[in-house]
Amino acid sequence: MEINTMAIDATFWVAVSFIIFFAALIYLKIPQKISEMLGKMISDIKNEIDESEKLRTEAKTLLDNSQKKLDKAQSVSNEILENAKKDANRLIIEMNDKFHKSSEIKKNLAENKISQMKEAALKEIKDASIKIAVDSVKKIITTSVDKSKLDAVFQKNLDETKAELKKINS
Repeated sequence: MEINTMAIDATFWVAVSFIIFFAALIYLKIPQKISEMLGKMISDIKNEIDESEKLRTEAKTLLDNSQKKLDKAQSVSNEILENAKKDANRLIIEMNDKFHKSSEIKKNLAENKISQMKEAALKEIKDASIKIAVDSVKKIITTSVDKSKLDAVFQKNLDETKAELKKINS
């Protein structure tokens, strides 16, 4: 029986100390303080979640705006490239036309120059031929005919030559 009393006594003291412990906790308002701390922590967590949600919304808005700007920049870039291609093609066509026109002008100038040189060469040949013919006639006349006949034949040949030259020049 002694063991039983001791056991009751030990259990009794554990129960009494347990009640005193809870009474001290309630007296010191520990559960209220714990409740307030937990409430404050819950409130802080809610605020952080709300702030995170705001930041996520702002980030999404910024991302959407950036994507719109990127799309717009891409379309502007494509438009600039298209315009540059059109301008380059137009310039190539213009340069090609100018080159052909310039080539045609140079060709015409060369043909005119060749034609003028040909005409000048023919004139020189005619002049040289006439000079040779006149010199030959002079030699023949001076060696074979007397002076009076010579003057008459010379005048006649001179008139004929002038007439022929007028025909050739006109």
